[in-house]
Amino acid sequence: MVIHFRLDPRTGTPPYAQLVQQVRRAIVQGVLSPRDQLPTAREVVKALAINPNTVLKAYTTLEHEGLVVSRPGLGTFVADTAPAPVAEKVRRRLRPDLNSWLAKARRAGLDEEAVFALFASAVDDAFGSGVA
Repeated sequence: MVIHFRLDPRTGTPPYAQLVQQVRRAIVQGVLSPRDQLPTAREVVKALAINPNTVLKAYTTLEHEGLVVSRPGLGTFVADTAPAPVAEKVRRRLRPDLNSWLAKARRAGLDEEAVFALFASAVDDAFGSGVA
């Protein structure tokens, strides 16, 4: 599979972190699988018009997290130890409730940033990773 990166300057999230987040999500969603190759740094720089060090920082972060492996001269690949994607059965069972919740949030006037903030807060509460 191929991942196509995009950057949103409105989020306030550094570009390298957006790239990291997109790779993490693509792995969990099953868009990227073990041994899939990520675009080269040169390809990402050209597509997004960003500094090469930004891409290198993202790929280094992903490598330190064990999600990708770099093979000099060959490229960067999703690691065999990357987490398995969410099972389709689970996704089909949970997605309708999430879609319903998102529709309620939009009707309540929340924008995308507010939805993410509220969702992140709920995830922090549910998984005990709240930030003090």
